[in-house]
Amino acid sequence: MHTPTAEAAPSHSFASVIARTMGRGGRDLHGVAGIWFRGAASPTYRISMTDLTDPDAPIDFEALQSIKADLRRVMTARRATVAKTNVEAATRIAARVADTLAPSSGTVVSGYWPMRDEVDVRPTLAMLWSRGCRIALPVVQGENAPLLFRAWETEEDLVPGPFGTSEPAEDADVVEPTLLLVPMLAFDRAGRRLGYGGGYYDRTLSALRGRYAVQAIGIAFADQEVENVPAGPHDMPLDGIVTENEFLDLGS
Repeated sequence: MHTPTAEAAPSHSFASVIARTMGRGGRDLHGVAGIWFRGAASPTYRISMTDLTDPDAPIDFEALQSIKADLRRVMTARRATVAKTNVEAATRIAARVADTLAPSSGTVVSGYWPMRDEVDVRPTLAMLWSRGCRIALPVVQGENAPLLFRAWETEEDLVPGPFGTSEPAEDADVVEPTLLLVPMLAFDRAGRRLGYGGGYYDRTLSALRGRYAVQAIGIAFADQEVENVPAGPHDMPLDGIVTENEFLDLGS
């Protein structure tokens, strides 16, 4: 295990979590190899756990959720710091989506209405709308249900939704997106995404992918990247990730 330097250490320590996880059978946590913040402006902080070599071993879901919860706390604070200084990210991401994804006119694209310190995807949605795409926003149907998508025109008012979200009114058309722009707290280069813990996008992507081809693209600041996002069998991978610095194409 690599010990971080004093100036690189985050405000919340993972040491007790790792010890607790290993004591409960952390060897069963597939894909949890460490946390590694990337970016020249930020010191590297890395924690490594034992290699997980048995794909058939049972997963300790309690330990997995504990690791995720601790990473969420760290990445929530980190994203808030990054958002204050990276004011041009939204514009740069919109340009990168236009250059790399370039969905055709008529494509139904699901975005999101940014809250807290999420990357502001509205410039991207406005650009896609101007190119003939149909824009949709997600609607929370229930605690254990997948998301519903309603059409939205850029000048239309939204109504308050659960958890501080904003969503189209109930009389807006229900649509089925083929391109989803997905917010997150953290990502890695395998396409794993750390969300907020509700599982809404995982349930949604599982349901949609079982019916037709969709492309799920994560939207994030580059400094939200970590070496490995802890993931279980129900965590749906992304098809790509767009940051202000690059497009990471993960499609097969």
